[in-house]
Amino acid sequence: MKTKLFLFSIILILISGSFSQSYAQNPIPNISIGIQNTDNPADLVPTLQIVLLLTVLSLAPSILIMMTSFTRIIVVFHFLRQSLNTQTVPSNQILVGLALFITFFIMRPVIDQINNNALQPYLNETITQSQALEEAAKPLRKFMLKQTREQDLLLFIDLRDDRERPKTVDDISLTTLIPAFIVSELKTAFQIGFLLYLPMLLIDLVVGSVLLSMGMMMLPPVMIAMPFKLLLFVLVDGWYLVVESLVKGF
Repeated sequence: MKTKLFLFSIILILISGSFSQSYAQNPIPNISIGIQNTDNPADLVPTLQIVLLLTVLSLAPSILIMMTSFTRIIVVFHFLRQSLNTQTVPSNQILVGLALFITFFIMRPVIDQINNNALQPYLNETITQSQALEEAAKPLRKFMLKQTREQDLLLFIDLRDDRERPKTVDDISLTTLIPAFIVSELKTAFQIGFLLYLPMLLIDLVVGSVLLSMGMMMLPPVMIAMPFKLLLFVLVDGWYLVVESLVKGF
């Protein structure tokens, strides 16, 4: 046992020595973050850009949820699973993953416009950072306005008493448009969920009535109704219809 430990320690020493030699021949860069005094204001610009980039990355989940079709899709999937009484099948990971890829499919034209009109010109240094942000907001604003109900938009416009009412669509700020868009998406998702519940509720009523007429009051109707729900959902190709309706709804 001691011999094995001695050989193992020798091997570790040789490996560490080889690593130190390789690092000495090919040094790796050292990254340090600190605060330094400077008289040139231009030296502060890269730091501010890094802070802005980190802020955008930290807000990426909120942007995904609040400014895309993700909310409607995931809420509809939740209602669908509840109506089928399949508990945790499909799992949350599967539903979120499917909702994400459907969201990317729906938002692909918007992403392409942001890339062509804002990101690439900014990387090529043909426009400034403020112009890039303004160009990136235009396709998102157009997408959200198309899906937002006028009633919900007027609600948040009326709730803002600190400013004048916008005269045109371009005058509506994102802080007003985003909550109106989310409320509209939730209302649409609940309407679709109600329509998904109706046929499943009908099956529950039929199965419950049959079991009650047969005197099988101790048999749970949910256990008997679930296979019929799955059979109906498979026969009508439910996933195809649900995904098709969601995508065409945008």
